[in-house]
Amino acid sequence: MKQERMSAFVKDGRSMLLAYDQGLEHGPSTDFNDTNIDPSFVMELAVKGRFDGVIFQKGVAERFYTGGVPLIVKVNGKSALVKGDPISRQVCSVEYAVSLGAKGIGYTIYLGSEHEAEMFAEFGLIQEQAHERGLPAIAWVYPRGAAITNDTTKEVVSYAARSALELGADAAKIKYTGDPVSFSWAVKAGAGMKVFMSGGPKAPTDEAFLKQVQGAMDAGATGLAVGRNAWQNADPLQMAAELRKVIHERLKVEKPLSTPGSQTP
Repeated sequence: MKQERMSAFVKDGRSMLLAYDQGLEHGPSTDFNDTNIDPSFVMELAVKGRFDGVIFQKGVAERFYTGGVPLIVKVNGKSALVKGDPISRQVCSVEYAVSLGAKGIGYTIYLGSEHEAEMFAEFGLIQEQAHERGLPAIAWVYPRGAAITNDTTKEVVSYAARSALELGADAAKIKYTGDPVSFSWAVKAGAGMKVFMSGGPKAPTDEAFLKQVQGAMDAGATGLAVGRNAWQNADPLQMAAELRKVIHERLKVEKPLSTPGSQTP
């Protein structure tokens, strides 16, 4: 059943998702420029870049989702302004996400936060509501809080994957550990659940990022949920094409992207 619920987003066992929920999480001054601050640009990139899904918060989905690629609605969120151990609470019902055209429901859990129990309970209800409608519940599991000193160790990342599995997620979006051997333990901890590498902040070079993606795929990941490393790129469509080679065409990274291009998808 879990594989069937993810079928809208997974092709040949692999998937590349375009994430654009950073505006609420980070604020407009951190990630955006004059081009990618416009959600229409990212919606167009999702379609022309042949992504397998696009991820929006409900307000962006209401105004800018145009179809052409399956939609995942993030149903919780927080700002970057509140300090201390993080908590992200529900801001959109599953029912309303479905009315916007959602084929998947996304929810962030800050594992290790002193507030994790509240997010566990909330995700538990959301997962059941999503499954009642035949939709996958996808957990962003990010270890955070005073107790977390390094959120990319093998132990911490595998704990994130296992937590998603135990809570009933159909897929987990987790950070890359830095190498395929250690990341493979996180994939194994998911016990067949779909595991997506989180794209994270803009990498220093395109080649470095593509090699991270290749490492995650070599470790057995289902795919990638990428945001800034795609729509912050000098040529987002070329980056999408390179990601598709690694993820869907199963090709190895041979050289960095070298030809600067237009920001227009």
